[in-house]
Amino acid sequence: MEHLTRELDALLSQLPNEGEFRIRLESLQSAYPFNEYEYIISTLLGVDTLSLDQYYELRDKYIERNCFLHLFDFTSRRFGDTWAYGQLKSIIPEIRKPSRDLDASYQAGEYDAFLEGIRIEIKSSRAVDLDSAAAMSEKALASDSEKRFWMNFQQIKPDLCDVFVWIAVWRDIIRYWVLSSREVETNRYYSKGQHRGNVGEGQLHVKNDNIHQFDGYEVQPSTLADAIRAAHQRAVL
Repeated sequence: MEHLTRELDALLSQLPNEGEFRIRLESLQSAYPFNEYEYIISTLLGVDTLSLDQYYELRDKYIERNCFLHLFDFTSRRFGDTWAYGQLKSIIPEIRKPSRDLDASYQAGEYDAFLEGIRIEIKSSRAVDLDSAAAMSEKALASDSEKRFWMNFQQIKPDLCDVFVWIAVWRDIIRYWVLSSREVETNRYYSKGQHRGNVGEGQLHVKNDNIHQFDGYEVQPSTLADAIRAAHQRAVL
């Protein structure tokens, strides 16, 4: 949204009645789908400050920059459980949902995925403006945003899995990190005891000021399966 706002603002500066238009814009009443952006674009089209071809280009670029924005409207459960597993399986088709057929000692809810004897816990989060109280989709951030963000990977139980796969979503990209359970448990940012009385459970906060501390664990989608195997080897050494 930051990119689009800047582009439209530059176009508005070309209006002969820019000051009058901005005053009207401040008092604009909106009701979906008739909001301030629809009002600005229709006005710019109407006075030929924005051509139809320019509008199409503006639209296409916005969609490209926000190709994952719809994920910010998912409920926490749908995003964290259903979508996260489906996303990983779309990249690694051979992963399976855990069961006692695959792991005789498995108890329901212990971990999320199973690959070649490796117990995998999937954690996902979305990058949002830390200083905004708006709805999720309105405070969703692009990967090049300089605003503060905070992602909380919760209910982490290192004793119940071998490898963690973290999936982080921005408006325009998805990033992946793979760590062994030991690397998570001993990480300086891991906090034990997320909930009182929950032994062996903690959380890890990833923020704009510490995300680069995890650069060594970030992997590309094409190497996720190999990264999981490598992390498992590190876990058992």
